[in-house]
Amino acid sequence: MANQFTALGIHATMVNIVVTDRDGAEHQLKAAPGSTLMEVLRDQDMGVAALCGGMCSCATCHVYVDGAWAAKLPAAQSDETAVLDEVPDRKASSRLSCQIVMTPAYDGLKVTVAPED
Repeated sequence: MANQFTALGIHATMVNIVVTDRDGAEHQLKAAPGSTLMEVLRDQDMGVAALCGGMCSCATCHVYVDGAWAAKLPAAQSDETAVLDEVPDRKASSRLSCQIVMTPAYDGLKVTVAPED
């Protein structure tokens, strides 16, 4: 499936991601640039249901971004913040993984899958 980079003829290397699942196990995953973090987590069975399919209308793709990475990501937009405001396990590092589009600049990104609500 083509993403925004391959559609433009740009073939970037895969982005490495470190994911801690709900059981505390750490996984090394790879993401194609242009994919969302949610797609990677869902496709690799990391416990992310992604019920809304990435439309930023549920929190079933809720993750905690490692502190060293939080400032490197774009700030959450108002629609993401509104959804996160309803999450009981929200932390300062909470993000919806559907709103994080993978780029080579995020190589080494570390996240933890949040508890199910």
